[in-house]
Amino acid sequence: MVNRRTFNKALGLGTGTAAASLTGLAAPSTASAAPARSRTGTPAAHTPVASLEQVRAGLLDVGYAEAGPAHGPVVICLHGWPYDIHSFVDVAPLLAAQGYRVIVPHLRGHGTTRFRSARTFRNAQQSAVALDIIALMDALKIERAVLAGFDWGARTADIIAALWPERCKALVSVGGYLVTNLAANLEPLSPAAEHAWWYQYYFTTERGRRAMEDPAKRHDLNRLVWDTVSPTWDFDDATFERTAASFTNPDYADIVIHNYRWRLSLADGERRYDRYERLLAARPVIEVPTITLDAERDPFTAPGDGSSYRDRFAGAYDHRTLKDIGHNLPQEAPTAFARAVVDADRL
Repeated sequence: MVNRRTFNKALGLGTGTAAASLTGLAAPSTASAAPARSRTGTPAAHTPVASLEQVRAGLLDVGYAEAGPAHGPVVICLHGWPYDIHSFVDVAPLLAAQGYRVIVPHLRGHGTTRFRSARTFRNAQQSAVALDIIALMDALKIERAVLAGFDWGARTADIIAALWPERCKALVSVGGYLVTNLAANLEPLSPAAEHAWWYQYYFTTERGRRAMEDPAKRHDLNRLVWDTVSPTWDFDDATFERTAASFTNPDYADIVIHNYRWRLSLADGERRYDRYERLLAARPVIEVPTITLDAERDPFTAPGDGSSYRDRFAGAYDHRTLKDIGHNLPQEAPTAFARAVVDADRL
C-alpha cells in the first residue's frame, strides 16, 4: 500500500495548496476560487509518478495511487480526458489530512492501467468504465466510498450512484448529471456549444483517429484542449508533461476514439452492457447525498447555475459554482474540490 508520504512523493507534490488544512474553511453555495498558478517553486513539483500500486480488477490490471490511513473512510477520485491521476495531486493530501483513505485510479486506457487480455474489446462506453470502478472496489474490498470526479470521472461516479447506490456513500460531480443519453446526443446543440466539442467530431473521422495514434499529434491536440477549456489556469509546460506521460498507454487511442464515437452512436458497444445502458437511457434519479460543482470558465458548463439537472438529484443536495475556474476543476481549485468532498460526506 502506498502511504500518504509515498503518494505525495510519487505524484510530485509541491508545498503550496496541498499543504493547507481544510479546517475552518467556509463552504458557500457560490464560491470564488483564484486561478491556480504554475508550480515552479520546487523541483519536486513536476516529478513524474515514481511508483503506483497495481491490482487485478475485472478486465483490467488497474494502476492507482493511495493516500491516507488504511482504515479511514474511502474517497475514490476519478479523472477525465485528457487528464490523469495528477488532476488530484493537491486534493488527495488535503483529504488524507482529514483522515480519508484516498484512492486515485487511472481509467482504462490511461497511465499504468492495462487490459488483462489482448482479446478484450477496447470499449469505452459509459457503463463499461463504471463497472471498472465497481471491480476495483471489489478487488480492494471497499464496500462503500464517496465518489468524486470530473468529465469522464463525473459520469462514471454518477452512474455508480444511480445504478449501485449501495456502493456510493456520497457523490461530488463536476458538471452535474453527466449520464450519456444516446438519443439526446443525436440532436444538435447551439452553434457555440457545438464549437466547444470540436474534438468529438474530429474523432469521428479517420484523420482524427490517426491524430490520436500519432504520439506527437496526440500530445499537441491534448495540450490544445487543456489551453482552451481552462482559460484562466496558468499551468506550465512541466505540469502538462507530467500528465502527458499517461497518454502513452498502448490502448489510449482506441479508448479515446471509441468513447467519443460511441456517444454519437457511430460505434457499437458490447451486448454484455446492454441492460445497464437501458437503465441509463431512462435517466435514473440519483438519491445519494450529492454536491454538484460548476466551473464558471468551463465551456461545457450548462447555463442556469445547475438548474438544468437539479431534478436528477433526489437526496440531500448542494450546488456550488466556482468563479474563474475552468474544466480541470480539481487541479485548478483543489481546496474547493476537497471541501466539497468533506461536505458531501456530511450531508
